Amino acid sequence: MVESPAQIPDRFLDDEKALACIHCGLCLSSCPTYLETGNENDSPRGRIYLMRAIQDGRLDMNDTSVGHVDLCLGCRACEAACPSGVQYGELLETTRDHIEKRHKRSVFQTILRRFVIERIFPFPRRLKLALVPAMIIRGLRLQVLLPKFARDALELIPSQWASEDSTELHQSVAEPRKGKVGFVDGCVMSVMFAKTNANSIRLLNAAGFEAVIPKSQSCCGALYAHSGQLEQARESARRNIDAFEAEKLDAIVINAAGCGSTLKEYAHLLKDDPKYAARAKVFNDKVRDLTEFLAEHPVPNLSTLSSNSLSTYKVTYHDACHLAHAQGISKQPRDLVKEIAGDYFVELPESDVCCGSAGTYNLTEPAMAERLQERKIQNILKTEARIVVTSNPGCMLQIQAGLRKAGRDDIEVRHIADYLASNKSERQSS
Repeated sequence: MVESPAQIPDRFLDDEKALACIHCGLCLSSCPTYLETGNENDSPRGRIYLMRAIQDGRLDMNDTSVGHVDLCLGCRACEAACPSGVQYGELLETTRDHIEKRHKRSVFQTILRRFVIERIFPFPRRLKLALVPAMIIRGLRLQVLLPKFARDALELIPSQWASEDSTELHQSVAEPRKGKVGFVDGCVMSVMFAKTNANSIRLLNAAGFEAVIPKSQSCCGALYAHSGQLEQARESARRNIDAFEAEKLDAIVINAAGCGSTLKEYAHLLKDDPKYAARAKVFNDKVRDLTEFLAEHPVPNLSTLSSNSLSTYKVTYHDACHLAHAQGISKQPRDLVKEIAGDYFVELPESDVCCGSAGTYNLTEPAMAERLQERKIQNILKTEARIVVTSNPGCMLQIQAGLRKAGRDDIEVRHIADYLASNKSERQSS
């Protein structure tokens, strides 16, 4: 009997890539949600089985099956552990794209995802406006009147942030000049971490590179790609390719791990776009994480350039998931931190286990995010470090909020650019 078109299941997965999983289980010990729940449905191989079952029509797409997919952080630690080279990130994103087109979410989740996360976070001006009432509530200490979800969300916002505009930063490029790079200033980074962007550019200048910041650049598309809005991610990719290819650049540098992971996947996102496919490949080949770029083009006398304000305290490093797992970059940032910290550097247990931020995961899945946050904080406390260095804004916000909950405001969380570029004035004012 021939199935009618209405009966034929939608084919959203690449079958060859999905069947590459041999269910060996070597990914289990690397999966944060499986470590917490012990539930096979919350493991990479379990989720791949669920994805295939949904595609084949053997499993209904309901709140239970979708819930297990939603609970995935997308940290891609499983990819690093997989002996078969399963491209789990791609399978997850295409599945989520399929889910968002066909699954009806609750009113709360719909508003949170479609109207808050997707229509505010990728737009710096909107984000700045949205933060005004949040800061007023915090300033008046009215958060005690809010439900736990809202209180926890407010706790993620840093108490203060610098307003330094990196696009207007005077650049003092060290001689000899080595070239010109494009700099991605980001959405959250440009609003909450403008000082970090400015320090990133100072490091690039010290390495001998001028940094160009195209004002027509847009959100990298990571928030869209990770939440199942692939067409919006592709549109972001097109806008950024247009913005950066107008300049003759030696590299395109990004200081946010989650954004960098998506920027390096533009060629995959646009592989079927005849106008952009080749251009996306050229773009991909130029993208470098800041730590990756500084490892290739060292800053002369970095240890003397940086006089870290807490240089006599222990320092540890947290691996941002999309830097360590998706991009395979873990040695370069450690080497840079060690160049400053020396013998005061101490390894963080489970450094590459997700802290629970995962983009906007701590908003959409707050219960699991809190469990992972507590796990991360306990590991940090074991190190007795006074500085935690990392390379992603979400990780910084999540870890700092967790330390405040634990009553450990004395432990400082720094972006690696701020740690490397900290100067004597900071030391004197600390």
